Amino acid sequence: MSFFRNTIWFMKGLKEYTKNGYLSASKNFCEKDLEVDVSGRSFMITGANSGIGKSAAIEIAKRGGVVHMVCRDPKRGEDALNEIKEITGSQNIKLHQLDMSKPNDVLKFTKEFETSGEKLNVLINNAGCMVNTREVTEEGYEKNFATNTLGTHILTTGLTSVLSKYDDPRVIIVTSGGMLTQKLNIDDLQSEKLSSFDGTMVYAQNKRQQVVMTEIYATKYPSIHFSCMHPGWADTPAVRSAMPSFYEKMKDRLRSAEQGADTAVWLALIPNIKQKPNGEFYQDRQVVSKHLPLAWTKSSSQENEELVKKLDEMVKSLPQV
Repeated sequence: MSFFRNTIWFMKGLKEYTKNGYLSASKNFCEKDLEVDVSGRSFMITGANSGIGKSAAIEIAKRGGVVHMVCRDPKRGEDALNEIKEITGSQNIKLHQLDMSKPNDVLKFTKEFETSGEKLNVLINNAGCMVNTREVTEEGYEKNFATNTLGTHILTTGLTSVLSKYDDPRVIIVTSGGMLTQKLNIDDLQSEKLSSFDGTMVYAQNKRQQVVMTEIYATKYPSIHFSCMHPGWADTPAVRSAMPSFYEKMKDRLRSAEQGADTAVWLALIPNIKQKPNGEFYQDRQVVSKHLPLAWTKSSSQENEELVKKLDEMVKSLPQV
């Protein structure tokens, strides 16, 4: 079954996820959707110092939004901050240092932001990692899971109280079409039972988890619009470092970071987001299926709820700030 899923997915990717796929899809875009002024609205973007996150920060800053850049590396974050200010002419950009693989730090960050009095209308969960050998963090979590799933969960749920105070709140999770090859597995969240560790597969499983989390959040926090999106196969520093062989084979077909960021920017900026389906998976500004045909990747509502329950239990086990 995994061979079938991977083959169908790759063929789909060659058609839809490349730059040609973007150019084809973009023929149906409405240009006026992004002709907006979002002055006074506040946006938080994780992993905002490079790739898709940086591209999203630039597009939002160009339109007057206040941008909170959340970055792991303070030097790279500062360099990106200065570059974005120079490109956009905006001074409404703020830098926060945070490593999303450290749950204690993420929880502390949400508490501090909540009490800071800062406004927040839109959260874009973009930061992620693909570690190709099994690493365990100081807090005892497998690093891909800690960053992609647990960190995203802590940040999102921790900021819902801030988001819900303001008009038209939104949360966008940058996930991956690679999740289409995976069925949710709640019995091995830490990838401890694998006969051999495959970083690409673990990453795809994390991205499936994010899609499920988006569904649950949309039900649990109905005043906030939740969505997840696939950026396509984009040429970013993360792809070059984590998937060098894939990059070398596909580099001439990859989307630009700007093209990869387009749907996240669209979801963050378009007016009347509540007219769009909540809790869905988007690609090139359209809701698309969360499953490949005949791939048997659907999980039950009980399994989906169990995932979030386990994540909540992990959060409760952290030292409370």
